[in-house]
Amino acid sequence: MKPTIIKNPNNSEFFTHEQCYITELSNQCDDPDVSVARARVKPGVTTHWHRLNAISERYLIESGQGIVEIADLEPQTVSQGDIVLIPPNCPQRITNSGNTDLIFLAICSPRFTPESYIDMETEFIG
Repeated sequence: MKPTIIKNPNNSEFFTHEQCYITELSNQCDDPDVSVARARVKPGVTTHWHRLNAISERYLIESGQGIVEIADLEPQTVSQGDIVLIPPNCPQRITNSGNTDLIFLAICSPRFTPESYIDMETEFIG
């Protein structure tokens, strides 16, 4: 990484097959140690069971309320200010249990790459 200032990148939100909306805030090849994305989950929606190969992930809940499931832990309710730590290769999903959008930052280290994403709901089907 070299000293850089990225001013107002034009990052558009996109919908994923995982059932959530993502805005990549920082995910650059020249900054391989970390990526940051904003995730938005509509009320009543549950994301797919998935895992990230060789990537640690942290959810920082910005607004809304959800139920997070990680590996064998009991499902936990999360809300604004909560932080969820997800080790590499750990099965995970989140449900928006509130009446407004659930919004959180997904901070990955090393940075997220599409090849690292494993959709566990389709992994055993095809």
